[in-house]
Amino acid sequence: MRHNRRLRWAAIPIAATLVVVLAGCTQAQLNGFLPGFVEGEQPVTNHTERISGLWVTSWIVLLIVGVIVWGLIVWAVIVYRRRKGQTGLPVQLRYNMPIEIFYTIVPLILVLGFFAFTARDQNAIEKPYAHPDLTIQVYAKQWAWDFNYVDDNVYDPGIQVQPDDANATPGSVQEGSIPTLYLPENKKITIQLDSRDVIHSFWVPAMLYKKDVIPGKTNYMYFETTGRTGTFVGKCAELCGEYHSAMLFNVKIVPQDVYDAHIKSLRDQGYEGQLGSEYDRNQNLPGTGAPKGNE
Repeated sequence: MRHNRRLRWAAIPIAATLVVVLAGCTQAQLNGFLPGFVEGEQPVTNHTERISGLWVTSWIVLLIVGVIVWGLIVWAVIVYRRRKGQTGLPVQLRYNMPIEIFYTIVPLILVLGFFAFTARDQNAIEKPYAHPDLTIQVYAKQWAWDFNYVDDNVYDPGIQVQPDDANATPGSVQEGSIPTLYLPENKKITIQLDSRDVIHSFWVPAMLYKKDVIPGKTNYMYFETTGRTGTFVGKCAELCGEYHSAMLFNVKIVPQDVYDAHIKSLRDQGYEGQLGSEYDRNQNLPGTGAPKGNE
């Protein structure tokens, strides 16, 4: 009885300490130190917290399983260790049906659980908008990006970034020459992704999501910007050639009036209309009218 009372009194400060520690976690800590989270700021898109929640929860579950497994291993090593004076082998057991059922059912439950929650979140993230507020077509190319603002019928041609100094390190870039995609805040966005040459990947780390850009296939991203404005770094996340590391871009989430001013500046520069597939380097894909055999 006295032993149980001691355990109860010991549990109180441990529980209180745990509550204080968890209550003092910052926004970044609660979201697993993933990029895109700043104290007092909204997440970058409506999907960011969903993705971080799936990631952090999965790691917590796996950590608990790991602690249990490590504990059982240490326990077996200590309890069943060879003691002084013992010789020969211990009693060998061929089957233990409860344990075998346990280590079959528990992993099955974990796998089904991970699959169910992942499928739920992926279904929400990949659900198209029936009527998006803005549609952007992104062309990836070695080693830059073209942006078509479809609804506004203007485009922003991405110039392959090059260092100003001819003696500069190959692949180095100047910040001012990096292509920049402008998005208005609090809007439903559809991104259409196409490639002009090889496989690329459209990745904005702060959004916690990326999508491959594949020649001959159009992929899509769907998300809603929040009230958080700012500049977010983007990059190609698929090795695509010599200057892959220089294939950078920025995403600026801005108020509507700033977005409108940017569209006007593109129109004033003569960038009216849309960039099409006629600039693609791959002209032998299905549907391009390439010759077939000997005619």
